Amino acid sequence: MRTALVGYGLGGAAFHAPFIEATEGLDLSAVVTSNPRRQAEVAARYPNTRLLSSLDEVWTGNFDLVVITTPNRFHATHARQVLEHGLNVVVDKPFAGSAMEARALASIASSKGLMLVPFHNRRWDGDFLTVKRLLAEKTLGTVHKFESRFERYRPEIKSSWKESGDPADLGSILFDLGTHLVDQSVALFGRPTSVHAEIATVRPGAKADDDVFLSLTHEHGVRSHLWMSALAADLGPRFRVLGHDAAYVKYGMDPQEDRLKAGETPAGPGWGEEPEEAWGTLAGKPHRTEPGAYQDFYAQVAAGKPPVSPQDAVAGLEVIEAAKQSATTGDAVRL
Repeated sequence: MRTALVGYGLGGAAFHAPFIEATEGLDLSAVVTSNPRRQAEVAARYPNTRLLSSLDEVWTGNFDLVVITTPNRFHATHARQVLEHGLNVVVDKPFAGSAMEARALASIASSKGLMLVPFHNRRWDGDFLTVKRLLAEKTLGTVHKFESRFERYRPEIKSSWKESGDPADLGSILFDLGTHLVDQSVALFGRPTSVHAEIATVRPGAKADDDVFLSLTHEHGVRSHLWMSALAADLGPRFRVLGHDAAYVKYGMDPQEDRLKAGETPAGPGWGEEPEEAWGTLAGKPHRTEPGAYQDFYAQVAAGKPPVSPQDAVAGLEVIEAAKQSATTGDAVRL
């Protein structure tokens, strides 16, 4: 599949281009960026890849797949343009600014028989894969609580659309880290039936929310407690999953992101492996973390088997919208 990557910031450079290049059945045929420094970076790392300056140049390029990793406010608009030009598309998170917008994209893709894939790559974090396997094997017994965190300590505020107070920028921590946390919860336990949220802006001078707690109740009684923060001076466990028979507790982040930021080529020997000292515990004893496998996302795309459905992205956006309503009223919102 001749693939055009639209955008070459951190997401395009670390999470998309290396995997498109490394995946059998995909070809990184073009990168769209008008930034001269980023154009030079692409030319140095991918000398056989065409450089395009605008999305409009994609329409005459004979591509099969377009990957959208532009700033959040453009995701749905760009995805719609790609679909209307009859091309398959992968869309970085957040998939859209609203559930209604996401449903409209899904409808266009379905009517045209095209792949529309939300880029929810955190489903291939090693620790998440470990939780998924433990649940499938019923090792924990009946699970009643799922705790998940993406916490950072970044008291400084960066000049970036990600820190913007303009709602159109979709720059809040709820849209950023929250999209991953909600998606992982939905992937494991299904669309929740109710949502309670606490949303705050706690750093002095911050314009976008930077500290959020969500409590989701799922159909069969599992409760997901999700934390995301830019001002956590003491980091809690990444996962704490409580079952009737045992608990799984894991600290620290999946190592793939740091290795990608360092410029490593993905999916080679030992890719995604964690050292033993980073493993979580099962019933209080060290338990090996499954190898992370971001490469599996694009392998499924190349095989024509969408690894994440648009409907899951719709469900996640419904949760985010309910969370905003709950934080405003103080009441739980039923879905």
